[in-house]
Parts: sequence; C-alpha cells; structure tokens
Amino acid sequence: MILGIESSCDESALCLYDPARGVVGEWVHSQIERHADYGGVVPDLAVGEHLTHFFPLLDLARDKADLSREVTSVAVTCGPGLVGCLGVGLSIAKTLGLLWEVPVKGVNHLRGHAFSPFMNVPFPAQKEWRRFLPHLGLLVSGGNTLLFSIDEERRIETLASTVDDAAGEALDKGAKLLGIAYPGGAELERRARGGNGEAFAFPRAFPGRKDRKFSFSGLKTSLLYAIEKMSDEEIEERYADLCASYQSAAMDQLVSKTGQLLEEGDYKSIGLSGGVANNLVLRAAMKKLSDKHGILFLAADPVHTGDNAAMIAFASAIDERGFQVKREEKLTFRPSLSLEEPGINYSSAFPD
Repeated sequence: MILGIESSCDESALCLYDPARGVVGEWVHSQIERHADYGGVVPDLAVGEHLTHFFPLLDLARDKADLSREVTSVAVTCGPGLVGCLGVGLSIAKTLGLLWEVPVKGVNHLRGHAFSPFMNVPFPAQKEWRRFLPHLGLLVSGGNTLLFSIDEERRIETLASTVDDAAGEALDKGAKLLGIAYPGGAELERRARGGNGEAFAFPRAFPGRKDRKFSFSGLKTSLLYAIEKMSDEEIEERYADLCASYQSAAMDQLVSKTGQLLEEGDYKSIGLSGGVANNLVLRAAMKKLSDKHGILFLAADPVHTGDNAAMIAFASAIDERGFQVKREEKLTFRPSLSLEEPGINYSSAFPD
C-alpha cells in the first residue's frame, strides 16, 4: 500500500492507495477559509497550517490501517509549489520512510494531475492502456493551464501553455472584479447560470491554429473596462450576463485550442484535470468535443481535481517514466518543476 502526501500549496492531504484496490482512504484539511480574507494564499500561513494539521491527519490514517506494517512506499509531492509548503510534506515523507524503512518517491504534482483522469480506469495489464493512448490532456487550475500529450509509452509532451494568467486565476480575478470573494471561480459559475454568454464580446486570445498558447490577462482587462463604463444599476441588471460572458470567453479559448490540437494528432482519448475541471460548462464542452471526434472522454473525479494525495500516490504507481533513479541525488523539493520533468525515486537511500 502507498501512502500519498500532498502539501504543495494550501491543502494538507494524505491518501492510502492500493494499486490492486484503488483508494483505501483519503484525508484533507483545506485552508481556503484561512486565506480568504487575504484574497489569496499567504505562504507563511500555509506552512503553519500544514505543520498543525498533518499529524492529526496521520492519526486518522492510522485508524484505517497499520501504517508501519502495511505501507510499502511513500509518495510525496516534490514540486511545483510553494517552497515552505513542499518542505513540510517532504520532511514528513522522508521521516516516515526512515522509520518504516520503505522507499520514498518525490512525485511531480503536475504529472499527478495529468494522470488523474485515469484513476477510475482498471489497468490490470499493459494492453489496457492501448484503449486510451495516445491521449490529449487539458490541465486547468489556478496556477496552470496546459495542453499535453501522452504517447503509447506514457511519455508526456507539453503542447500549449499560458503566457500569463492561468485559467483558474483569471476566473478568480474576474470574480473579484464582480464583487465575489476569493476563491471566486466556482461562485462565478453559479451566478452565470441563466445569463447570456454572448451578451458581451470579451476576447478569445490566440485563435489561430499556429498559436500554441493561451492568454487570459486581456480577458480580465476587458471585463474591467466594461464594468467601468457601466453604472451600478446597469451592472446589477446585467450581472448574470457579465458572469456568463466572461466565463464563456475563458472556456471557449480552452475548448477551441483543444479542438485545434486534437485535429493535428491521432488521439484515442481526451482528458480534463485540475481545479477548473469542476466547471460544468467546461466539462460539457469537452465531452461534446470528444463525441464529435468519436473518442473517449476522461475527466478527473471532482474530489481529485484539486490538490490531493490520491493522484500523487496513483502517479507513483503507474508513471514509470516520471522518476529519476540516482543514487547520488538527494530527494528535495523543486518549486518550479515543469510537467515534463521527472521526480526522484529515493529508494536508493536504504541500503540492501
């Protein structure tokens, strides 16, 4: 059984994962309320929250299993993320690895997201992957917006990324302009229901096929200019339309670029992961896109779209290419790790 540990930002998360059975148990402490008054994550506060809550989470995990006897490896996020937060998780993982004399793997958080749509698919044999690969994945969160491919050998290649704000960040910033408290993306979606998504002509950046990139900063600026030209009464009257139009512009850009790249490759499936994957408008549009091309659509479960330890444990089990094994290299955190970079297999720290 694998113990997964995730602490890259403002979620303290643990998971017990059995490759044969799936998730045995998972426990999360969210810090959203702690950071809400600041309009974003405060790194020092996040570190303190991790130090306070990880050990009670471990106690809950101990109620589920005899950890020192049943855990055969520890998987921990080693990047990307906030320096102090990554350090807390890594310290706990390495300590437990030494106490239990089990290997520790440092997992790339982004690769965890990339493989999370596959978590509910049984893979008893290598042949099962043939149904889904090559795969085109869209990872959308508050910190990342990436289109990537996974080939038949499970090699990952980044195909497109944002040049400025991530999609989730843009939704939160737009929500703030509309008077919605942080984090505002989900509430923006709720308030957009019933609104006209075409009422305001907000921009869709990089519409051309040759532009393998996203941009959302201009979208936020366009909303700001639109609001500044309206009276308070007009904003109130057309509030749902503003929310719907802003959301539509963001989602259209994501889906349009995915469709362009889908037509350039021979893919068997589309994946959707990251916190913004919970957006029902985006999910429906991606499903429609996959149906149009006659390929499979895989979306991460809502519980596994945010920062979670289950995807970290899962990636450590199935992403063989996601790790370097170097006896001389120490397991440490790397805050700016990119999707294509591997984590570190720390098993060599324990002599035969």
